Amino acid sequence: CNTLKCFERLVLEHIKDIIFDSLDPLQFAYRCNRSTEDAISITLHTTLSHLENKNCYARLLFVDYSSAFNTVIPSQLIAKLQDLQPSSSLCNLVLDFLTGRPQQVRIGGKTSSIITINTGTPQGSVLSPLLYSVYTHDCISKYSSNTILKFADDTTVIGLISKDDETAYREEVRLLAEWCQDNDLTLKTKERIVDFHKQATEHNPIYIGGEAVEQVSSFRFLGVTLTDDLKWSSHTAAVVRKTQQHLYFLRRRSKARMSPTTLCRFYRCTVESILTGCITSWYSDCSVQDCRALQRVVSTAQQITCTRLPAIQDIHITCCLRKVNRIRRDPSHPALSVFTLLPSRKRLKSIRTCTSRFRNCFYPTAIRLMNNR
Repeated sequence: CNTLKCFERLVLEHIKDIIFDSLDPLQFAYRCNRSTEDAISITLHTTLSHLENKNCYARLLFVDYSSAFNTVIPSQLIAKLQDLQPSSSLCNLVLDFLTGRPQQVRIGGKTSSIITINTGTPQGSVLSPLLYSVYTHDCISKYSSNTILKFADDTTVIGLISKDDETAYREEVRLLAEWCQDNDLTLKTKERIVDFHKQATEHNPIYIGGEAVEQVSSFRFLGVTLTDDLKWSSHTAAVVRKTQQHLYFLRRRSKARMSPTTLCRFYRCTVESILTGCITSWYSDCSVQDCRALQRVVSTAQQITCTRLPAIQDIHITCCLRKVNRIRRDPSHPALSVFTLLPSRKRLKSIRTCTSRFRNCFYPTAIRLMNNR
């Protein structure tokens, strides 16, 4: 098994050298210097920058595929791999790797008969993530007013609607449904509409396969709760509830007289990691009350550990600066164009904003932090 994985790593690096630049830059999974934070930040930036204009709103379609890795059709995958121009011998090697795979199930002391599998990619395989990215690399937006972002099998279609013209968005959704049907992928969808018009209007639903897509007021997107008003009270309340549960275990370890060093490590692993999850994408737009609620968790942990712990705001600033530096060092990052230097080459060009919700999202905030250093 270890020998096979070593061989897979060699094949993986060889495939990457050939096709990496051809893969969709808006696939944020299985790539260096890409994360859920990047996907969330670009989603919010794309939406909020559009909403700065008059007579505009946005429709976000959240798509999840049922058993996506298990339904990959090897023949179609190889056809897409060939379009990226690797050698025929490499394509044949991948095809042999995916087809004719024996599988059996063992429960206790009983073992099922062996069956041969010719679909899907093996679970736990080194090659599977890259092969899935190849399989979905042609799922891209066909209209400039739409954006399709992907994180593994989670896909988001962002439709930027102006003057109530939804033609391009609805056609994009229709083409996506056709693409899924052609690639044997089953859709599970929800839709959220972001509309800040003073007079609320009812938006007609979209249909996929003859069924109306459910419109929701909030959605858990890559670990972050997005609401229709793009405020973060729901998300921070959920974060605080979850961290308070872990504070109980921190107290138990404190009563067991563990050392402050051990308690701090436990806090950073079980509490701080939850408090700061995707923090660059949402913290700067939190209300004062939400920030105080998050900081109270840190204050409680300080009392338990008897150690000074970094404040949430300080962690946020550090994470923002680190994220910007990583993006600027990555020429293939889809957000690189946001961080443009002024002619003086000493400061970054600011993003013009009209509303506080856009001013406080990640990219404008990060640029201000960089310029104020």
